[in-house]
Formats: sequence, structure tokens, C-alpha cells
Amino acid sequence: MTDHKKEGTLTIDSLESLRDTLRGFALERDWDQYHTPKNLSMALIAEAAELVEHFQWVDGNQSHLLEDKTRHSVEEELADILIYLVRISDKLDVDLYKAVARKIAINGRKYPAELVRGSAKKYTEYEL
Repeated sequence: MTDHKKEGTLTIDSLESLRDTLRGFALERDWDQYHTPKNLSMALIAEAAELVEHFQWVDGNQSHLLEDKTRHSVEEELADILIYLVRISDKLDVDLYKAVARKIAINGRKYPAELVRGSAKKYTEYEL
């Protein structure tokens, strides 16, 4: 794992290659001992909170208009979130593709398009 030393030299083209890269990164640093699901989930939520800080007092309609400095910080927070998410799924042997496919199917049943189109209500507020 020497190709990641400089920013931008690492090629990651799938969740599997990201997972493998992150495994190696942690092993090289002897961090795997700290990467428990508990610790990783706590780190993930901390990074998610850092992401939220960028939008906390921004008008919702303007929240997609980011200054370059803020955009860079948001990209880094999103990357941190994905890193921790992939590490947790690796530690728990969760196939994220399958989990997402199952969840989309569940959400499709909870939120039928013809019933919920244009509404932000929770599924419990609809009569199915």
C-alpha cells in the first residue's frame, strides 16, 4: 500500500476496492485493534455531525450553493463518513449493495410513489 501516499494517486472504483484499501491502511498502522463496530460507529456519527455544522444555519434553499472552501470541507466530511461506513460494514461482514437493495425495496413498500409523491410525511402518517 504505497500508492496512496500522495493525494490523488489512489484509484478506487468500487466499494470492494475501497474496503480493501481501508483494511490495508488500518493494518499498516496497527489500527485494526481500535476499529471495532462500536468505535467506528461513534466516529461515523462524529463525522456526520461535522458535516451538519456546514449547513446548520444556512437557508435550506441555498444549502447547495457552497463556497469553494466550504465545498472542500464538505467533501472531506463525506469521505470520512463513507470511510467509517465501509469499515463498519467490513467488520460486521455486511454486503452494503445487498443491504441497500433490501432497504430500497422496503422503502418502496412504505412509500408507494402514487401515494407519497411530493410529500415529506413519514410513512406512519399515510393510510396504506
